[in-house]
Amino acid sequence: MHKIKIICTIGPSSSSPSILKKLNKEGVNIFRINMSHTDLTKLPKTLSILQKHIDKDKICIDTEGAQLRTTLVKKKIYLKKNKIIKIFNDKNISTKKKIFFYPKFDILSIPNNTKIYVGFDGIILKVINRNKNNNSLIAKVIEEGNLESNKGVHIDYKINLSCLTEKDISAINYSMKRGIKNFAMSFVNSAKDIQSIRKIIGKKSFLISKIETLNAIKNLKKISTFSNAILIDRGDLSREVSIEKIPLAQKYIVDFAKKNSVPVYIATNLLETMVKDLSPTRAESHDIYSTLNQGAFGLVLAAETAIGKYPVECVKFLKKCIKIYNKSFKKMY
Repeated sequence: MHKIKIICTIGPSSSSPSILKKLNKEGVNIFRINMSHTDLTKLPKTLSILQKHIDKDKICIDTEGAQLRTTLVKKKIYLKKNKIIKIFNDKNISTKKKIFFYPKFDILSIPNNTKIYVGFDGIILKVINRNKNNNSLIAKVIEEGNLESNKGVHIDYKINLSCLTEKDISAINYSMKRGIKNFAMSFVNSAKDIQSIRKIIGKKSFLISKIETLNAIKNLKKISTFSNAILIDRGDLSREVSIEKIPLAQKYIVDFAKKNSVPVYIATNLLETMVKDLSPTRAESHDIYSTLNQGAFGLVLAAETAIGKYPVECVKFLKKCIKIYNKSFKKMY
């Protein structure tokens, strides 16, 4: 039986030297830098802090990938139902009258009545018109909520986005100069996407392909052929797979990975309660055990260690679950 790995995501809650040392002492295997939430100008400092306390072979750069996001929101904005708002495709600051999405795509290709989902369980907009003069959409709020910075955006219409952003390419090139050899690619759709990043990182770098779309599931065999491991991001995947079917999708992918000897990591909401509370729920404990029992190669902590109150305690709880699972596994077999 393999040693089950733990990936933790670095953020405000876990980037101090004291916390990094504790996480490393607890046996975290990979320290993930999420470029979706890391400014390119701050990457050198983040890497410098990490490399002072963590072996560079344990550091992983996770790309933004082909994902639309909201731009910076400076003040708290609540969009009420039926409000009319303009949508632009640029990196300007979003306001209560204008929302900006990035990276670039053909915004005028979006037809009327298309729904746009901003964040998880958040704002839903419906396109009611297009303005060719200023290259924008006019939309109506049909589900109200808080507009926040850097939230994922899902459009109920196929749009073409580059598999790597300019920011991703800059981050990868800089990280490689610093000796980083582990990379995770977000929103992989096909083997062609893998080949794009392989041209930059080479064949010797360790690559984790993140399964977050239906296309990725359909192309799982070819994607895994060019990857060192795969990672199921249950959160982003739930934009395209209904939430009640996520457990079935996870089982299908894990079964495939086991059959084909591909290491598979599981991410999203493993210990979501512990972002704010010291103790997890029974459901979370059961989810972890079930995931291990399916055959997961490793577990991923995201918000739990990046912005949560108890990053070290989260890792300790995962270790406890893994230890108990390993003992029960040995007894069974």
